[in-house]
Amino acid sequence: MQRSEKMEAVRIDKWLWAIRIFKTRSQASEACRSGRIRIADIQVKASREIREGDIVHIRVGPLTRIIKATGLIENRVSGKLAVEFYEDLTPAEEIEKIRLLKEVNYEKREKGTGRPTKKERRLIDRLKKSKF
Repeated sequence: MQRSEKMEAVRIDKWLWAIRIFKTRSQASEACRSGRIRIADIQVKASREIREGDIVHIRVGPLTRIIKATGLIENRVSGKLAVEFYEDLTPAEEIEKIRLLKEVNYEKREKGTGRPTKKERRLIDRLKKSKF
């Protein structure tokens, strides 16, 4: 759907799938059903229609993304075009959470030491679990 064709509203699950927040529309619908999608601090169903200017809170794991609908789209487009239909308002602290989680879940082994032994793997698993 081109931007020149004005739409008044689109289903939230279609829109989230089209702007590539979720890989499949069924994942977007499931997120709505499980209460991870909010508009104006109200949990929404997949059939809820979104309008331009709406601010959507999306909880994905430990991260809460905040995006503003700047355009409406029903069909999935490339990533480069998808960013034209929303504005990311996610605070820097939320983005920092992701960076920290990536650091915690990363092990660095010296080159040439090979795979960790079973004992070392258990130690690594215990250390990972204790961080959370």
